[in-house]
Amino acid sequence: MIIKETDIVEKGLTVICNDVPVNDKTTLDILCHDSNGQLVILQVNMNEDDFMLLQGIQSLDYIEKFKSFLKATYNKHKIDDKENPRLILLAPSFSDAVRRAAESMKGMRIDLYEFEYLKLGDHKGLRLQPVFTWNPAEKPKEEKPTEKKQSPKKKESPPPPQPDENEEPKPEPPTEEFQTFPPMNEEKPKEEKKSWEEPKKKLKLF
Repeated sequence: MIIKETDIVEKGLTVICNDVPVNDKTTLDILCHDSNGQLVILQVNMNEDDFMLLQGIQSLDYIEKFKSFLKATYNKHKIDDKENPRLILLAPSFSDAVRRAAESMKGMRIDLYEFEYLKLGDHKGLRLQPVFTWNPAEKPKEEKPTEKKQSPKKKESPPPPQPDENEEPKPEPPTEEFQTFPPMNEEKPKEEKKSWEEPKKKLKLF
């Protein structure tokens, strides 16, 4: 059903081949290319199985090695062997371990789709729900390092100015014991008149 209706998975997919043996335990289910010529592997499982992620990675490695050979063999298809192949896993459900692994993979694109087989009378079909799809436009957010708030520093008083060696020393103001001038606006004490006066000497004229 998936081979006949690849558009339910992704529009523009073209099937190249299917059931390609990779090793004794792994078989590549469906090999396609998208509208840009990038190779796409569809790995399908009828049950939830973590082992299918390993099978998909092994299929990616296999196609990566032979993509130039595939381009020459299937020359009717417009295969771009410069692009790295990508992987799509299809299963009824995925474990948390597979989801975390697909999200943390670096250097390869892995998409997860959950499917449900539906049948009503003579009609049957698949309902697909994307679980994790890689979007090249979205970049992981970089966490900003938290800055520790520093307590405001107390302002230190500037050091007293040091005297210049070439500058002449200024005279210091006189202290209190050398201030002999009376304060301003202060009345002077009146001199007391003497109770007695010396007799004036008379000059004799001759």
